[in-house]
Amino acid sequence: MPAFPEAADTSTRDTRLRANLRHATHTIRAKRATAVAELDDWGRLRAAGAAIKDRTLRHLDHYLERLESAVTAAGGQVHWAADADEANRIVTELVRATGEHEVVKVKSMATQEIGLNDALAEAGITAYETDLAELIVQLGDDLPSHILVPAIHRNRSEIRDIFAERMARWGRPAPDGLTDAPADLAEAARLHLREKFLNAKVAVSGANFMVAETGTLVVVESEGNGRMCLTLPDTLISVVGIEKVVPTFQDLEVFLQLLPRSSTAERMNPYTSTWTGTSDDDGPRTFHLVLLDNGRTDTLADTVGRQALRCIRCSACLNVCPVYERAGGHAYGSAYPGPIGAILTPQLRGTQSALDASLPYASSLCGACYEVCPVAIDIPEILVHLRERVVEGGPVSVRGTRAVIKPAKGHAAERAAMRAARWALDHPGVLRTGQRLASRTRRLHPRRLPGPGRAWSDTRELPAVPAESFRDWWQRTRGATNDRSAP
Repeated sequence: MPAFPEAADTSTRDTRLRANLRHATHTIRAKRATAVAELDDWGRLRAAGAAIKDRTLRHLDHYLERLESAVTAAGGQVHWAADADEANRIVTELVRATGEHEVVKVKSMATQEIGLNDALAEAGITAYETDLAELIVQLGDDLPSHILVPAIHRNRSEIRDIFAERMARWGRPAPDGLTDAPADLAEAARLHLREKFLNAKVAVSGANFMVAETGTLVVVESEGNGRMCLTLPDTLISVVGIEKVVPTFQDLEVFLQLLPRSSTAERMNPYTSTWTGTSDDDGPRTFHLVLLDNGRTDTLADTVGRQALRCIRCSACLNVCPVYERAGGHAYGSAYPGPIGAILTPQLRGTQSALDASLPYASSLCGACYEVCPVAIDIPEILVHLRERVVEGGPVSVRGTRAVIKPAKGHAAERAAMRAARWALDHPGVLRTGQRLASRTRRLHPRRLPGPGRAWSDTRELPAVPAESFRDWWQRTRGATNDRSAP
Protein backbone atom coordinates (compact mmCIF):
# COMPACT_ATOMS: atom_id res chain seq x y z
CA MET A 1 0.00 0.00 0.00
CA PRO A 2 1.20 3.53 -0.72
CA ALA A 3 1.29 6.20 1.96
CA PHE A 4 -2.09 7.71 2.87
CA PRO A 5 -1.68 10.93 0.83
CA GLU A 6 -1.04 9.00 -2.39
CA ALA A 7 -3.90 6.54 -1.75
CA ALA A 8 -6.27 9.36 -0.80
CA ASP A 9 -5.33 11.34 -3.88
CA THR A 10 -6.68 8.46 -5.97
CA SER A 11 -9.80 7.73 -3.92
CA THR A 12 -10.91 11.36 -3.66
CA ARG A 13 -11.14 11.47 -7.47
CA ASP A 14 -13.74 8.67 -7.45
CA THR A 15 -17.01 10.62 -7.57
CA ARG A 16 -19.20 7.55 -7.08
CA LEU A 17 -17.23 6.52 -3.98
CA ARG A 18 -17.55 9.99 -2.50
CA ALA A 19 -21.28 10.09 -3.18
CA ASN A 20 -21.80 6.68 -1.57
CA LEU A 21 -19.77 7.64 1.49
CA ARG A 22 -21.39 11.04 1.90
CA HIS A 23 -24.90 9.61 1.78
CA ALA A 24 -24.16 6.71 4.14
CA THR A 25 -22.12 8.56 6.77
CA HIS A 26 -24.52 11.51 6.95
CA THR A 27 -27.47 9.14 7.38
CA ILE A 28 -25.81 7.07 10.11
CA ARG A 29 -24.55 10.00 12.14
CA ALA A 30 -27.90 11.77 12.04
CA LYS A 31 -29.65 8.66 13.38
CA ARG A 32 -26.97 8.22 16.04
CA ALA A 33 -27.39 11.78 17.25
CA THR A 34 -31.13 11.19 17.68
CA ALA A 35 -30.60 7.92 19.57
CA VAL A 36 -28.01 9.42 21.91
CA ALA A 37 -30.17 12.45 22.63
CA GLU A 38 -32.82 10.15 24.13
CA LEU A 39 -30.61 9.49 27.17
CA ASP A 40 -30.23 12.19 29.79
CA ASP A 41 -27.29 10.36 31.35
CA TRP A 42 -25.30 9.77 28.14
CA GLY A 43 -22.38 11.82 29.48
CA ARG A 44 -22.25 9.73 32.65
CA LEU A 45 -22.49 6.49 30.68
CA ARG A 46 -19.63 7.67 28.49
CA ALA A 47 -17.49 8.49 31.53
CA ALA A 48 -18.35 5.14 33.10
CA GLY A 49 -17.34 3.26 29.95
CA ALA A 50 -14.01 5.08 29.82
CA ALA A 51 -13.36 4.43 33.53
CA ILE A 52 -14.17 0.71 33.25
CA LYS A 53 -11.86 0.33 30.27
CA ASP A 54 -9.03 2.22 31.97
CA ARG A 55 -9.33 0.18 35.15
CA THR A 56 -9.35 -3.05 33.15
CA LEU A 57 -6.31 -2.03 31.11
CA ARG A 58 -4.36 -1.15 34.26
CA HIS A 59 -4.93 -4.69 35.55
CA LEU A 60 -5.17 -6.47 32.20
CA ASP A 61 -2.91 -9.35 33.25
CA HIS A 62 -5.18 -10.14 36.20
CA TYR A 63 -8.40 -10.10 34.20
CA LEU A 64 -6.98 -12.17 31.35
CA GLU A 65 -5.82 -14.87 33.73
CA ARG A 66 -9.22 -14.80 35.42
CA LEU A 67 -10.87 -15.10 32.01
CA GLU A 68 -8.68 -18.07 31.07
CA SER A 69 -9.58 -19.88 34.30
CA ALA A 70 -13.30 -19.28 33.81
CA VAL A 71 -13.29 -20.37 30.14
CA THR A 72 -11.34 -23.52 30.99
CA ALA A 73 -13.63 -24.35 33.90
CA ALA A 74 -16.63 -24.04 31.55
CA GLY A 75 -15.18 -26.55 29.10
CA GLY A 76 -13.39 -24.27 26.66
CA GLN A 77 -9.73 -24.22 25.64
CA VAL A 78 -7.65 -21.04 25.66
CA HIS A 79 -4.74 -20.33 23.30
CA TRP A 80 -2.42 -17.31 23.51
CA ALA A 81 -1.19 -15.73 20.26
CA ALA A 82 1.64 -13.20 20.46
CA ASP A 83 1.27 -12.08 16.85
CA ALA A 84 -0.61 -12.65 13.61
CA ASP A 85 1.52 -15.57 12.46
CA GLU A 86 0.98 -17.46 15.70
CA ALA A 87 -2.76 -16.80 15.67
CA ASN A 88 -3.07 -18.00 12.06
CA ARG A 89 -1.06 -21.12 12.84
CA ILE A 90 -3.22 -21.93 15.87
CA VAL A 91 -6.50 -21.52 14.00
CA THR A 92 -5.28 -23.44 10.96
CA GLU A 93 -4.17 -26.37 13.11
CA LEU A 94 -7.45 -26.38 15.02
CA VAL A 95 -9.47 -26.51 11.78
CA ARG A 96 -7.23 -29.22 10.32
CA ALA A 97 -7.74 -31.30 13.46
CA THR A 98 -11.48 -31.43 12.71
CA GLY A 99 -10.86 -32.80 9.22
CA GLU A 100 -12.99 -30.06 7.70
CA HIS A 101 -12.06 -27.84 4.74
CA GLU A 102 -14.65 -25.10 5.14
CA VAL A 103 -15.52 -22.65 7.93
CA VAL A 104 -18.17 -19.98 8.36
CA LYS A 105 -17.20 -16.67 9.95
CA VAL A 106 -18.79 -13.86 11.93
CA LYS A 107 -17.36 -10.67 13.51
CA SER A 108 -14.25 -10.77 11.37
CA MET A 109 -12.33 -7.60 12.26
CA ALA A 110 -9.58 -9.30 14.31
CA THR A 111 -9.23 -12.01 11.66
CA GLN A 112 -8.95 -9.32 8.97
CA GLU A 113 -6.20 -7.72 11.02
CA ILE A 114 -4.15 -10.94 10.98
CA GLY A 115 -5.05 -12.02 7.42
CA LEU A 116 -6.66 -15.27 8.54
CA ASN A 117 -8.63 -15.96 5.36
CA ASP A 118 -5.45 -15.98 3.28
CA ALA A 119 -3.68 -18.21 5.80
CA LEU A 120 -6.56 -20.68 5.75
CA ALA A 121 -6.65 -20.62 1.94
CA GLU A 122 -2.96 -21.54 1.82
CA ALA A 123 -3.82 -24.57 3.95
CA GLY A 124 -6.65 -25.57 1.61
CA ILE A 125 -9.42 -24.29 3.87
CA THR A 126 -12.16 -21.99 2.54
CA ALA A 127 -13.60 -19.34 4.85
CA TYR A 128 -17.09 -17.99 4.13
CA GLU A 129 -18.01 -14.56 5.47
CA THR A 130 -21.59 -14.39 6.73
CA ASP A 131 -22.11 -10.74 7.67
CA LEU A 132 -24.00 -9.28 4.71
CA ALA A 133 -21.48 -6.50 4.13
CA GLU A 134 -18.55 -8.88 4.58
CA LEU A 135 -20.17 -11.25 2.10
CA ILE A 136 -20.43 -8.41 -0.44
CA VAL A 137 -16.76 -7.59 0.07
CA GLN A 138 -15.70 -11.22 -0.26
CA LEU A 139 -17.78 -11.93 -3.35
CA GLY A 140 -16.47 -8.73 -4.96
CA ASP A 141 -12.83 -9.69 -4.24
CA ASP A 142 -12.70 -6.39 -2.39
CA LEU A 143 -11.48 -5.02 0.95
CA PRO A 144 -13.59 -3.66 3.82
CA SER A 145 -13.78 0.12 4.02
CA HIS A 146 -15.75 0.72 7.22
CA ILE A 147 -15.81 -0.85 10.69
CA LEU A 148 -19.57 -1.23 10.95
CA VAL A 149 -20.53 -1.34 7.25
CA PRO A 150 -17.55 -2.85 5.41
CA ALA A 151 -19.25 -2.42 2.02
CA ILE A 152 -20.28 1.19 2.61
CA HIS A 153 -18.45 2.17 -0.59
CA ARG A 154 -20.88 0.07 -2.68
CA ASN A 155 -24.36 1.12 -3.74
CA ARG A 156 -27.33 -1.16 -4.39
CA SER A 157 -26.77 -1.54 -8.13
CA GLU A 158 -23.15 -2.52 -7.58
CA ILE A 159 -24.20 -5.10 -4.98
CA ARG A 160 -26.79 -6.58 -7.35
CA ASP A 161 -24.14 -6.98 -10.04
CA ILE A 162 -21.71 -8.62 -7.60
CA PHE A 163 -24.36 -11.11 -6.42
CA ALA A 164 -25.45 -11.94 -9.96
CA GLU A 165 -21.90 -12.45 -11.23
CA ARG A 166 -20.12 -14.01 -8.25
CA MET A 167 -22.50 -15.91 -5.95
CA ALA A 168 -22.45 -19.09 -8.02
CA ARG A 169 -18.67 -19.41 -7.58
CA TRP A 170 -19.06 -19.58 -3.79
CA GLY A 171 -22.24 -21.65 -3.48
CA ARG A 172 -25.91 -21.11 -4.25
CA PRO A 173 -26.28 -18.66 -7.17
CA ALA A 174 -28.33 -15.50 -7.03
CA PRO A 175 -31.97 -15.81 -8.17
CA ASP A 176 -32.67 -15.08 -11.83
CA GLY A 177 -33.78 -11.52 -12.51
CA LEU A 178 -32.34 -10.20 -9.25
CA THR A 179 -33.16 -6.51 -8.74
CA ASP A 180 -31.40 -3.95 -6.58
CA ALA A 181 -34.33 -3.65 -4.16
CA PRO A 182 -33.01 -4.10 -0.59
CA ALA A 183 -35.52 -6.89 0.15
CA ASP A 184 -34.45 -8.83 -2.96
CA LEU A 185 -30.75 -8.44 -2.17
CA ALA A 186 -31.32 -9.55 1.43
CA GLU A 187 -33.30 -12.59 0.29
CA ALA A 188 -30.55 -13.60 -2.16
CA ALA A 189 -27.98 -13.39 0.64
CA ARG A 190 -30.26 -15.29 3.03
CA LEU A 191 -30.72 -18.20 0.64
CA HIS A 192 -27.01 -18.28 -0.17
CA LEU A 193 -25.91 -18.22 3.47
CA ARG A 194 -28.52 -20.64 4.80
CA GLU A 195 -26.88 -23.37 2.77
CA LYS A 196 -23.54 -22.54 4.41
CA PHE A 197 -24.98 -22.49 7.94
CA LEU A 198 -26.69 -25.84 7.62
CA ASN A 199 -23.59 -27.58 6.26
CA ALA A 200 -20.87 -25.96 8.38
CA LYS A 201 -19.11 -28.02 11.05
CA VAL A 202 -16.62 -25.31 12.07
CA ALA A 203 -17.16 -21.63 12.76
CA VAL A 204 -14.67 -18.83 13.38
CA SER A 205 -15.85 -15.78 15.28
CA GLY A 206 -14.64 -12.68 16.96
CA ALA A 207 -16.32 -11.12 19.98
CA ASN A 208 -17.40 -7.69 21.09
CA PHE A 209 -16.68 -8.39 24.76
CA MET A 210 -15.34 -11.10 27.07
CA VAL A 211 -16.53 -11.24 30.71
CA ALA A 212 -13.67 -12.25 32.98
CA GLU A 213 -15.72 -13.36 35.98
CA THR A 214 -17.67 -16.03 34.07
CA GLY A 215 -15.64 -16.69 30.90
CA THR A 216 -18.59 -15.51 28.80
CA LEU A 217 -18.11 -14.15 25.28
CA VAL A 218 -20.54 -11.71 23.71
CA VAL A 219 -21.40 -10.96 20.08
CA VAL A 220 -23.87 -8.21 19.19
CA GLU A 221 -25.21 -8.04 15.63
CA SER A 222 -28.25 -7.13 13.61
CA GLU A 223 -28.70 -9.89 11.02
CA GLY A 224 -28.96 -13.20 12.86
CA ASN A 225 -25.95 -14.67 11.09
CA GLY A 226 -23.98 -14.50 14.31
CA ARG A 227 -26.56 -16.60 16.14
CA MET A 228 -26.36 -19.20 13.36
CA CYS A 229 -22.56 -19.32 13.38
CA LEU A 230 -22.34 -19.54 17.15
CA THR A 231 -24.90 -22.32 17.67
CA LEU A 232 -25.02 -24.68 14.66
CA PRO A 233 -21.39 -25.83 14.05
CA ASP A 234 -19.77 -28.55 16.17
CA THR A 235 -16.58 -26.53 16.69
CA LEU A 236 -16.33 -22.81 17.46
CA ILE A 237 -13.01 -20.93 17.32
CA SER A 238 -13.09 -17.34 18.58
CA VAL A 239 -10.20 -14.99 17.80
CA VAL A 240 -10.40 -11.97 20.11
CA GLY A 241 -8.05 -9.11 20.97
CA ILE A 242 -6.95 -9.11 24.59
CA GLU A 243 -8.35 -5.60 25.12
CA LYS A 244 -11.94 -6.87 24.70
CA VAL A 245 -12.13 -8.21 28.25
CA VAL A 246 -14.37 -6.56 30.87
CA PRO A 247 -14.36 -7.58 34.54
CA THR A 248 -18.04 -8.34 35.29
CA PHE A 249 -21.54 -8.54 33.84
CA GLN A 250 -22.31 -5.29 35.63
CA ASP A 251 -19.57 -3.64 33.56
CA LEU A 252 -20.91 -5.27 30.41
CA GLU A 253 -24.28 -3.61 31.03
CA VAL A 254 -22.70 -0.17 30.49
CA PHE A 255 -21.29 -1.12 27.09
CA LEU A 256 -24.51 -2.76 25.94
CA GLN A 257 -26.07 0.69 26.26
CA LEU A 258 -23.18 2.59 24.66
CA LEU A 259 -22.45 0.36 21.67
CA PRO A 260 -25.85 0.03 19.91
CA ARG A 261 -26.66 3.74 19.99
CA SER A 262 -23.17 4.72 18.83
CA SER A 263 -22.98 2.19 16.01
CA THR A 264 -26.38 1.37 14.51
CA ALA A 265 -28.37 4.08 16.35
CA GLU A 266 -30.51 1.37 17.97
CA ARG A 267 -31.59 1.25 21.60
CA MET A 268 -30.37 -2.34 21.72
CA ASN A 269 -29.04 -4.79 19.18
CA PRO A 270 -31.54 -7.18 17.60
CA TYR A 271 -29.24 -10.11 18.44
CA THR A 272 -27.04 -10.27 21.54
CA SER A 273 -25.48 -13.72 21.75
CA THR A 274 -23.56 -14.92 24.79
CA TRP A 275 -21.86 -18.25 25.37
CA THR A 276 -19.85 -19.70 28.21
CA GLY A 277 -17.72 -22.74 27.40
CA THR A 278 -19.59 -25.75 26.02
CA SER A 279 -22.74 -27.70 26.78
CA ASP A 280 -23.88 -31.21 25.89
CA ASP A 281 -27.38 -29.95 25.18
CA ASP A 282 -26.87 -26.86 23.04
CA GLY A 283 -24.34 -25.18 20.80
CA PRO A 284 -20.85 -26.33 19.74
CA ARG A 285 -19.33 -29.37 21.40
CA THR A 286 -15.84 -27.84 21.25
CA PHE A 287 -14.89 -24.24 21.96
CA HIS A 288 -11.47 -22.61 21.45
CA LEU A 289 -10.61 -19.06 22.46
CA VAL A 290 -7.56 -17.53 20.79
CA LEU A 291 -6.43 -14.45 22.72
CA LEU A 292 -4.66 -12.12 20.30
CA ASP A 293 -1.92 -9.67 21.31
CA ASN A 294 -0.37 -8.58 17.98
CA GLY A 295 0.94 -5.26 19.29
CA ARG A 296 -1.66 -4.60 21.97
CA THR A 297 0.77 -5.06 24.86
CA ASP A 298 3.14 -2.58 23.20
CA THR A 299 0.25 -0.13 22.84
CA LEU A 300 -0.59 -0.62 26.50
CA ALA A 301 2.95 0.45 27.43
CA ASP A 302 2.33 3.91 25.91
CA THR A 303 0.64 6.05 28.55
CA VAL A 304 -0.91 8.33 25.91
CA GLY A 305 -1.58 5.88 23.10
CA ARG A 306 -3.17 3.21 25.29
CA GLN A 307 -6.46 5.13 25.15
CA ALA A 308 -6.96 3.50 21.75
CA LEU A 309 -7.46 0.14 23.49
CA ARG A 310 -10.71 1.44 24.98
CA CYS A 311 -12.26 1.27 21.50
CA ILE A 312 -15.47 -0.78 21.26
CA ARG A 313 -15.50 -0.65 17.42
CA CYS A 314 -18.69 1.39 17.11
CA SER A 315 -17.44 3.38 14.07
CA ALA A 316 -18.98 6.67 15.29
CA CYS A 317 -15.66 8.43 14.69
CA LEU A 318 -15.65 7.40 11.01
CA ASN A 319 -19.12 8.79 10.39
CA VAL A 320 -18.20 12.31 11.51
CA CYS A 321 -14.67 12.48 10.09
CA PRO A 322 -14.32 14.84 7.09
CA VAL A 323 -11.15 13.07 5.98
CA TYR A 324 -12.72 9.60 6.00
CA GLU A 325 -15.83 10.88 4.23
CA ARG A 326 -13.74 12.08 1.30
CA ALA A 327 -10.93 9.53 1.18
CA GLY A 328 -12.80 6.34 2.07
CA GLY A 329 -11.57 3.40 4.09
CA HIS A 330 -9.26 1.72 1.57
CA ALA A 331 -6.78 4.62 1.70
CA TYR A 332 -5.88 3.67 5.29
CA GLY A 333 -4.46 0.29 4.21
CA SER A 334 -5.67 -1.43 7.36
CA ALA A 335 -8.57 -3.40 8.80
CA TYR A 336 -9.16 -0.31 10.94
CA PRO A 337 -9.94 2.75 8.79
CA GLY A 338 -10.87 6.24 9.84
CA PRO A 339 -9.73 8.14 12.94
CA ILE A 340 -9.47 5.05 15.15
CA GLY A 341 -7.35 3.34 12.49
CA ALA A 342 -5.11 6.38 12.26
CA ILE A 343 -4.15 5.92 15.92
CA LEU A 344 -4.50 2.16 16.39
CA THR A 345 -2.75 0.81 13.29
CA PRO A 346 0.54 2.73 13.79
CA GLN A 347 0.67 1.44 17.35
CA LEU A 348 -0.08 -2.19 16.46
CA ARG A 349 2.22 -2.27 13.42
CA GLY A 350 4.75 0.47 14.24
CA THR A 351 5.57 3.58 12.23
CA GLN A 352 8.47 2.28 10.15
CA SER A 353 6.61 1.87 6.84
CA ALA A 354 5.63 4.87 4.73
CA LEU A 355 1.94 3.97 5.09
CA ASP A 356 1.95 3.61 8.87
CA ALA A 357 4.05 6.75 9.33
CA SER A 358 1.52 8.72 7.27
CA LEU A 359 -1.62 7.62 9.14
CA PRO A 360 -1.29 10.02 12.11
CA TYR A 361 -1.45 12.85 9.55
CA ALA A 362 -4.75 11.57 8.07
CA SER A 363 -6.73 14.07 10.14
CA SER A 364 -7.66 17.72 10.30
CA LEU A 365 -7.56 17.56 14.14
CA CYS A 366 -11.08 19.00 14.19
CA GLY A 367 -11.95 16.93 17.26
CA ALA A 368 -15.33 15.64 16.03
CA CYS A 369 -14.15 12.06 16.58
CA TYR A 370 -13.50 12.73 20.27
CA GLU A 371 -16.89 14.37 20.73
CA VAL A 372 -18.80 11.29 19.51
CA CYS A 373 -16.57 8.54 20.95
CA PRO A 374 -18.67 6.58 23.49
CA VAL A 375 -15.59 5.78 25.60
CA ALA A 376 -14.02 9.27 25.33
CA ILE A 377 -10.85 8.37 23.44
CA ASP A 378 -9.01 11.65 22.85
CA ILE A 379 -8.08 10.80 19.27
CA PRO A 380 -6.61 14.25 18.44
CA GLU A 381 -4.27 14.01 21.42
CA ILE A 382 -3.01 10.60 20.30
CA LEU A 383 -2.63 11.79 16.70
CA VAL A 384 -0.35 14.62 17.81
CA HIS A 385 1.53 12.20 20.08
CA LEU A 386 2.11 9.79 17.19
CA ARG A 387 3.15 12.61 14.86
CA GLU A 388 5.87 13.46 17.34
CA ARG A 389 6.98 9.83 17.31
CA VAL A 390 7.10 9.82 13.51
CA VAL A 391 9.15 13.03 13.33
CA GLU A 392 11.40 12.60 16.36
CA GLY A 393 11.56 8.83 16.93
CA GLY A 394 12.29 7.84 20.50
CA PRO A 395 11.60 5.05 23.01
CA VAL A 396 8.78 2.59 22.31
CA SER A 397 7.85 -0.95 23.28
CA VAL A 398 8.40 -3.62 20.61
CA ARG A 399 7.11 -7.11 21.49
CA GLY A 400 7.41 -6.26 25.14
CA THR A 401 10.98 -4.93 24.94
CA ARG A 402 11.91 -1.27 25.21
CA ALA A 403 13.59 0.03 22.08
CA VAL A 404 14.49 3.35 20.50
CA ILE A 405 13.21 3.94 16.98
CA LYS A 406 14.64 6.36 14.46
CA PRO A 407 12.60 9.20 12.97
CA ALA A 408 10.66 8.27 9.86
CA LYS A 409 12.10 9.35 6.53
CA GLY A 410 10.91 12.52 4.84
CA HIS A 411 10.41 14.66 7.94
CA ALA A 412 13.75 16.45 8.20
CA ALA A 413 12.27 19.82 7.20
CA GLU A 414 9.42 19.47 9.68
CA ARG A 415 11.84 18.47 12.43
CA ALA A 416 14.07 21.47 11.70
CA ALA A 417 11.08 23.85 11.64
CA MET A 418 9.78 22.58 14.99
CA ARG A 419 13.21 22.89 16.61
CA ALA A 420 13.58 26.44 15.28
CA ALA A 421 10.13 27.30 16.62
CA ARG A 422 11.00 25.86 20.02
CA TRP A 423 14.21 27.90 20.15
CA ALA A 424 12.36 31.09 19.18
CA LEU A 425 9.64 30.52 21.77
CA ASP A 426 12.33 30.04 24.42
CA HIS A 427 13.82 33.46 23.54
CA PRO A 428 11.14 36.20 23.84
CA GLY A 429 13.36 38.88 22.34
CA VAL A 430 13.92 36.84 19.20
CA LEU A 431 10.20 36.05 18.96
CA ARG A 432 9.25 39.73 19.34
CA THR A 433 11.73 40.77 16.65
CA GLY A 434 10.47 38.09 14.29
CA GLN A 435 6.86 39.12 14.78
CA ARG A 436 7.64 42.77 14.06
CA LEU A 437 9.67 41.85 10.99
CA ALA A 438 6.83 39.68 9.70
CA SER A 439 4.32 42.52 10.20
CA ARG A 440 6.45 45.12 8.44
CA THR A 441 7.11 42.88 5.43
CA ARG A 442 3.59 41.47 5.16
CA ARG A 443 2.93 43.02 1.75
CA LEU A 444 5.82 41.01 0.34
CA HIS A 445 4.61 37.63 1.63
CA PRO A 446 3.61 35.06 -1.03
CA ARG A 447 0.12 33.49 -1.02
CA ARG A 448 1.64 30.05 -1.65
CA LEU A 449 4.53 28.32 0.05
CA PRO A 450 7.54 27.17 -1.97
CA GLY A 451 9.36 23.84 -1.73
CA PRO A 452 8.10 21.25 0.79
CA GLY A 453 5.31 23.58 1.93
CA ARG A 454 3.73 23.65 -1.51
CA ALA A 455 1.52 20.61 -0.80
CA TRP A 456 -0.05 22.41 2.15
CA SER A 457 -0.79 25.64 0.30
CA ASP A 458 -2.04 23.94 -2.87
CA THR A 459 -5.48 23.77 -1.28
CA ARG A 460 -5.44 26.84 0.97
CA GLU A 461 -3.98 30.33 1.09
CA LEU A 462 -1.58 31.47 3.76
CA PRO A 463 -3.31 33.52 6.46
CA ALA A 464 -2.63 37.23 6.25
CA VAL A 465 -0.14 38.64 8.78
CA PRO A 466 -1.69 41.43 10.92
CA ALA A 467 -0.29 44.94 10.89
CA GLU A 468 1.03 44.49 14.44
CA SER A 469 1.60 41.57 16.75
CA PHE A 470 -0.53 40.90 19.81
CA ARG A 471 2.37 41.86 22.04
CA ASP A 472 2.70 45.28 20.34
CA TRP A 473 -1.06 45.83 20.42
CA TRP A 474 -1.19 45.04 24.12
CA GLN A 475 1.71 47.32 24.90
CA ARG A 476 0.18 50.15 22.86
CA THR A 477 -3.32 49.86 24.32
CA ARG A 478 -2.71 48.70 27.88
CA GLY A 479 0.97 48.73 28.58
CA ALA A 480 1.04 52.26 30.00
CA THR A 481 -1.58 51.51 32.64
CA ASN A 482 -0.80 47.87 33.47
CA ASP A 483 2.78 47.04 32.61
CA ARG A 484 2.83 44.01 34.91
CA SER A 485 0.08 42.23 33.01
CA ALA A 486 1.81 42.58 29.65
CA PRO A 487 2.85 39.15 28.29
